[in-house]
Amino acid sequence: MNTKEIKKQLRAEIISKRESLSETDWKEKSQKICNILQNYSLFKQAKTILAYFPIRQEPDLTSLFSTNHNWGFPRCEKKSLIWHFWQPQEPLRTGKYGILEPLPNAPILTPEKVDLIFIPAVACDYNGYRLGYGGGFYDRLLNSPQWQSIPTVGIIFEFALLSQLPCEPWDQKLKTICTEKQILSIYA
Repeated sequence: MNTKEIKKQLRAEIISKRESLSETDWKEKSQKICNILQNYSLFKQAKTILAYFPIRQEPDLTSLFSTNHNWGFPRCEKKSLIWHFWQPQEPLRTGKYGILEPLPNAPILTPEKVDLIFIPAVACDYNGYRLGYGGGFYDRLLNSPQWQSIPTVGIIFEFALLSQLPCEPWDQKLKTICTEKQILSIYA
């Protein structure tokens, strides 16, 4: 099996496991992640944080969005993520992948204003590599020089933290991984 096939199989297995969580377990695990993140030093120091709206029972961070931070969320445009400021009272729309996103006229957020990035993942490994959905949106973002110095946190449930993922030359390591049980700093 080649790397692409291995990733596809892993993706299907982990998403299936995630989607089989009861709503109670999903909410409980998500809240534990939020509690850990609220005590994370980079979260406390950050003014502006990039995040995501969950799909397919990804960890739900919405309880953090009422904290005293500026929040940025992506809008998919062609093969890129365009980041916009967003606060809880502002409208959202459903984008082309079924993900909630800010309206196109919401203020744009540039890298120099961002202190921390919460990155959704299907799985992560102890080396800091992540398995996404296969579209390459976050790989392109993390490979872009203006975004590379910003601390990243991969957000997953503990069962999606694997010893090692297959990786490609373009895969970028995350600096931190957060599960409902731990926050794990990755040392390059």
